[in-house]
Amino acid sequence: MSSVIVAILVFGLIVLIHELGHFLFAKKNGITVVEFSIGMGPRLVHFKKGETIYSIKALPLGGSCMMLGEDEENADEGAFQNKSIPARMSVIAAGPIFNFILAFLLSLILVGMSGYDTTYVKEVTKDSPAYAAGMQPGDKLLKINGESVSMYREYILYKLLKPDEKMNQVEFLRVDSSTGESSIKTASVTPELSKETGKYLIGITIAPQNIKVASVGELVKYGYKEMEYDVKLTVKSLGMLFSGKASVNDLSGPVGIVVMIDDSVKAGLTVSLAAAFMNVLSMCILLSANLGVMNLLPIPALDGGRLLFLIIEAIRGKRMDPNKEGLVNMISMAALFALMIFVVFNDINRFT
Repeated sequence: MSSVIVAILVFGLIVLIHELGHFLFAKKNGITVVEFSIGMGPRLVHFKKGETIYSIKALPLGGSCMMLGEDEENADEGAFQNKSIPARMSVIAAGPIFNFILAFLLSLILVGMSGYDTTYVKEVTKDSPAYAAGMQPGDKLLKINGESVSMYREYILYKLLKPDEKMNQVEFLRVDSSTGESSIKTASVTPELSKETGKYLIGITIAPQNIKVASVGELVKYGYKEMEYDVKLTVKSLGMLFSGKASVNDLSGPVGIVVMIDDSVKAGLTVSLAAAFMNVLSMCILLSANLGVMNLLPIPALDGGRLLFLIIEAIRGKRMDPNKEGLVNMISMAALFALMIFVVFNDINRFT
């Protein structure tokens, strides 16, 4: 039960920040906000201040910032459609951008508490390709074939998504033990097929090493990398979905997320309350980054689809037919709801 409450709080925070982005930029651009709500379904609590109704609704699965003239023609000066294209684009983009800002701020807290993980070479097998290329224990791995793997999780993700890709170009950082000077080196490594694993290997063992931040600059740098990792994870997961390497059966909805939060809380509590808090914080960062990325997809009814319509309007010099745009958005919304229902039932079958 406590994990459900935590999940509701997590959902509520992420949606609140998303809708707050739309709300603040709507107000900034003189757009009338009819209702600002957290949740979906019937209202539990609401009050009106000025022109806006503020509501908390029964189902903590979404939210809305309803603006005057958003989906229909309205002659009022404060109507959404009567504002300039840049003004409307800023309002639409503000939701996802605020999610990225939230993910970054939470990342600063997480990295400040737990530090950051790096990829140090623990061992180099004698007579291996890495050994022949001059790699040494203590080198810090930075890139493989041009892709960043300076965080241990990035390295694991790289190996997970590209298990058969050969590590031809490896970039690493070396610190001279006698002078303390560091230098970035690049090695051209030709992997060899391992008879034991059947995989192409270069002969290194990577050990994760957790390091506490020593300055504000490090905190900002690795806080950003923490957020960037979750954005990258979401984008690559979507790539796997669209390429057929993953299916809709692999998607998790609200039920699956509650289960993941529950598992995170329980795993953390076996160590300490602080560990449980950091696990929930990590889930918050991932979900906020995920919501930001998903909402920027050019799908009608999502923020990305609305931005696409505005770009088309800017190119054409006139707005698309509101009736046609509304029909496309309605069909897309129905499809998204159908997908959500499928994912929820799939979660229930998977976890019960």
